[in-house]
Amino acid sequence: MILFFIVGMAGLVIKIQRESPYYMMNSDSHELGKVYDRNGEVLFDGTSGDTGTEKKPDNYFIDIGNLIGDDKGQMTNTLVARNIEKLNNYSFSGGLVADGGNAAVYTTLDHKANRAVYDAFCGNKGCAVAYNYKTGEILICTSLPSIDVNMGYADIDSLESGTLISKVMYRTVPGSTQKVSTVIAALEILGADRLFAKSYTCTGKYTNKNGDVIDCHEIYGHGEMTLQQAVEKSCNPYFAQLIEDSDIPLDDLMEVYEKLGYALNGDEVDYIDIDGIDCEKASTTLTDSGDFQTQWGCIGQGDTLVSPMQLMMWQSAIANGSGKMTMPYLISKVTDVKGKVTEKGEKEFSKRLFSAETARVVKQILLTNGTNNYETLISGYRLGIKSGTAQVSHGEKENSLLTGFVNDAELPIAFCVVLEDRNGTQLKPEQIVKVMLDSLSKK
Repeated sequence: MILFFIVGMAGLVIKIQRESPYYMMNSDSHELGKVYDRNGEVLFDGTSGDTGTEKKPDNYFIDIGNLIGDDKGQMTNTLVARNIEKLNNYSFSGGLVADGGNAAVYTTLDHKANRAVYDAFCGNKGCAVAYNYKTGEILICTSLPSIDVNMGYADIDSLESGTLISKVMYRTVPGSTQKVSTVIAALEILGADRLFAKSYTCTGKYTNKNGDVIDCHEIYGHGEMTLQQAVEKSCNPYFAQLIEDSDIPLDDLMEVYEKLGYALNGDEVDYIDIDGIDCEKASTTLTDSGDFQTQWGCIGQGDTLVSPMQLMMWQSAIANGSGKMTMPYLISKVTDVKGKVTEKGEKEFSKRLFSAETARVVKQILLTNGTNNYETLISGYRLGIKSGTAQVSHGEKENSLLTGFVNDAELPIAFCVVLEDRNGTQLKPEQIVKVMLDSLSKK
């Protein structure tokens, strides 16, 4: 009986030791550690309720507010909310150690660069994300409108829609950035020689086999178009005819899209896990190669939705030349209450989405587009790039998108920028990308 008593007490002690941090985290008296950026700047301080030892100006952390979040329960899909136990400043043996606890999450973010990009939006709505496509470290992830969590939620009922989420993680209409996926699919099915041998004529409108009309943004058309020209001019009739081509069977097209990560034809949308944060995967409708909805979806409208994060990730599979995405992460390391490193971020790759040969060809297409159309707009960088214009709000507004990569071993950056309501501002996404790259390269 004594032996059973001793064993039972030992089991109880172990259970308490293991579970006490959980109960402390869910009590009213819990204390949290800090969240840092890659340069050691405090982004969140759960101990004092303020960020850092010195009081920062109001809105100092607004650029990362809806990504980092806090423990107040107003935002759930954020770094703090999804990793709150890692910030636990309580141990069974030491008790509550708010003043001396070293629980912390160290992120890959560059706060100074984030703020520069946030400011570059000049108050316009949208979002921007950039990461190292060699390592997977997310450097910039900002979304507007946003909130500085240190200022509280006294006016929460008056906040603009979208303030409490990071739009980078949520699907949006991709516009012609979607054509990168369609080019990938065509290359996987046909190969480079057969695809480049094809050309289609654009007269400003194209009537497909089902009698539906696909309009071009160039009212008088582009004439006969090659693939490179169609990508650079973003010609809708060219891509409608490409999808309708009998050499591209619908089943083969669907197979490539599924490998890229699209949920097709109403299938349940899955998520990409980024250190606990849910990032929505892409979705579209592909039912009939001669149907408007399918062609429109492959052009980047209709039912097609993609998150800016995933648009950026596809660029990494192109830039790396492997057909494999570099998986993004935000947490570089975690320390416990005693300062011991308990977790480290690591470079990881996805399964192969498409062949290395397809990656090589698409990379050259995007680099040529960058040279021919963006060399002066975003000077100082060798860019592979694709733009997009997305009709939203039932066609009442248009968003501008820009996604691409820097072809530079010293600055291996992939990015995506979404500028909402492009007709309501003089700002261009190219200007935001320029600020982004200058900030990351410390120019």
